[in-house]
Amino acid sequence: MSQDKVLELMEDLGALHRGHFLLSSGRHSDTYFQCARILQYPELARELGAALAAFFTDEACDLVVSPALGGILIGHEVARALGRRLSSGD
Repeated sequence: MSQDKVLELMEDLGALHRGHFLLSSGRHSDTYFQCARILQYPELARELGAALAAFFTDEACDLVVSPALGGILIGHEVARALGRRLSSGD
């Protein structure tokens, strides 16, 4: 899935927000992605996970790690696409 397609989906599903945002890191951003808006659709989550996994197909790994808060769904889909186990930081 291309970057343009991801951005188009994010906009269509109301997941792409523009304005001024204070991030939990203390940094500021003019763009915010509410990923839960797109990950609520299993087929789109699968496609996004596969697209992310494609960046790592030539990398040797045994495990995909994702944060337990907010990262489990996409981490699961990346792990599925790579045929690896997922750890959510436990």
